[in-house]
Amino acid sequence: MSNHDNIPSSRKIITFVKNYPIPVFAIIGLLVGAILQWTTNQHDLGRWVWFITLVVGGVPIVWQTIREMFCRHFASDIVALLAIVAAILMNNAFPGLVIVLMQSGGKALEDYAFKRASSSLDTLLARSPRLAHRKKDHSLEEINVADVKVGDLLLVRPGDLVPVDGKITSEQAEVDESALTGEPLPKIKKIGELVFSGTVNVGNAFEMTSSKISGESQYAKIVQLVRKAQQEKAPIQRLADRYAIWFTPITLGISALGWLLTRDVQTILAVLVVATPCSLIFATPVAIISGINKAAKSGIIIKTGSAIEQVGKTQAIVFDKTGTITFGTPIVEKIMPANNIDANDILRKAASVEQFSSHPAARVLVEKGQSMFGKLSLPTNFHELPGAGVDGYVEGEHIMVGSQSVFETLVDAVFMQYIQDVKKQINSEGKMLAFVGIDSKPAGVIVFGDKIRPNVNSMMEDMKKLGVEKSIMLTGDTLDNAKSIAQQAGMTNFEANLLPEDKVIAVKKLKQEFGNVTMVGDGINDAPALAASTVGIAMGAHGTAISAEAADMVLLVDDISKVSKVIEISQKTLQVAKQSIFVGLGVSFVFMAIASLGYISPAIGALLQEVLDVGVILNALRAR
Repeated sequence: MSNHDNIPSSRKIITFVKNYPIPVFAIIGLLVGAILQWTTNQHDLGRWVWFITLVVGGVPIVWQTIREMFCRHFASDIVALLAIVAAILMNNAFPGLVIVLMQSGGKALEDYAFKRASSSLDTLLARSPRLAHRKKDHSLEEINVADVKVGDLLLVRPGDLVPVDGKITSEQAEVDESALTGEPLPKIKKIGELVFSGTVNVGNAFEMTSSKISGESQYAKIVQLVRKAQQEKAPIQRLADRYAIWFTPITLGISALGWLLTRDVQTILAVLVVATPCSLIFATPVAIISGINKAAKSGIIIKTGSAIEQVGKTQAIVFDKTGTITFGTPIVEKIMPANNIDANDILRKAASVEQFSSHPAARVLVEKGQSMFGKLSLPTNFHELPGAGVDGYVEGEHIMVGSQSVFETLVDAVFMQYIQDVKKQINSEGKMLAFVGIDSKPAGVIVFGDKIRPNVNSMMEDMKKLGVEKSIMLTGDTLDNAKSIAQQAGMTNFEANLLPEDKVIAVKKLKQEFGNVTMVGDGINDAPALAASTVGIAMGAHGTAISAEAADMVLLVDDISKVSKVIEISQKTLQVAKQSIFVGLGVSFVFMAIASLGYISPAIGALLQEVLDVGVILNALRAR
């Protein structure tokens, strides 16, 4: 539940009135003027109320539209501007006031929906490195990341983000760099090795010396890349504005023709009132808001109106690998037994001894063991070597599980030969090998790797049906890993060993070729490419704050098939919006033709537009 849902209704109303005073003021003015005219017979006073409301509410709209025109933004607002100005000059307030309500109400409705959608991102955007723990004078102090100085001794606790770039001063550390490099498995860092801001400590607490301040660290560099990409991103012309380009001059021409035919300036106002494109003012935002709400129910947060318009037109779509195409967490790929020991027996005993370990791979092993065997035996005399392995007794047998370094202490030539033989048998690139020993003898090896999400292949097929011409995977991982995952996902296009700036270059090339490009990613290293693409989609369930912030859409559920789902929602939304626009503009042309002959007064024209508004809104709501 978002914070917005916890706010009392009265406070919501007050906030809405404060943020959108013009439509509220217009409604009150219309009602008060109508009451004065039609119930108390104070016609002059009622007309004055309407006129004052028109001037007070209309002038800000006129001024804003003129400012946008100076910025070369010519949209459907121009017809509304002319109608409001004409109503003021001709002292015919009622039709002008209806236009004020339509114009300000449509903008408020769209703006309110986007603010509500983006509020759901608050929890996601709290994940960036903000705090550091500095050791000073034999004490530990919590400071802002911006206050870290070069040479500071920092403590990074389990689960913490590394605050700045620096060097390990502890004996070793275990760091998850997947968000930065795309490599799915944690890395063991020894004393003196570099760690980078934005990566995660998945082992025990370790100490480090900062080598760069926050603003010069890896995380900050990627933030700068995101900002640069956003600044270079060309503004996208909205659906309504494209139709307004030709609708506006036609309206002006019919207004001039009406004046020539009737020689009555009221005809000009009547044409402008019936021509005020409610189908552009209301149809698009209502359809888009309906689409946004439909997406939100599926766990997809859409941050801008242009995003839902553009994603349905995607010609090429780019995917990150780790955490996007794949789960991004280690899984047990296979168990290779030795000395005729049963693979299930190896798994049960290894999972049992790993129950007391906090290592990510240990948790995966325990979960797999519990799913297969239910309750596991508890180990005794348990010991853990952080980042290297564990040992203990299970059912009277001594069980050791860990990397090669754990078994080097055995000084057992047979066991070491077994390890070398295993490494020759399998390609360990991108894999993690956990050797298992029972009573100091080789029992087998557990191979950990990354795995593609189960619905990737079906999603690829769905996207082809939806008109996506090209799918490509961009990753910072190695070529062998990228090739393996791409083959499993049914993708023939992929690039590996890419830095964040390389991904941006690749996205820009695709934009030159296809025009409309969507990028899907989850890590810090994906953020610049997400910002550079036409539409960026972030995997928010386990993604990083910077990727969620850089993207136009965020998947709050850990389901990549939502990518094809949002493309489908977009296409349906655009279809409904266009239907409303075509019908609305068609009816407006009929009304304009009749009004140009002098058969529709401005007041009647305003009422006809209201009827048309209702029809357009009801049709646009079908996008839900």
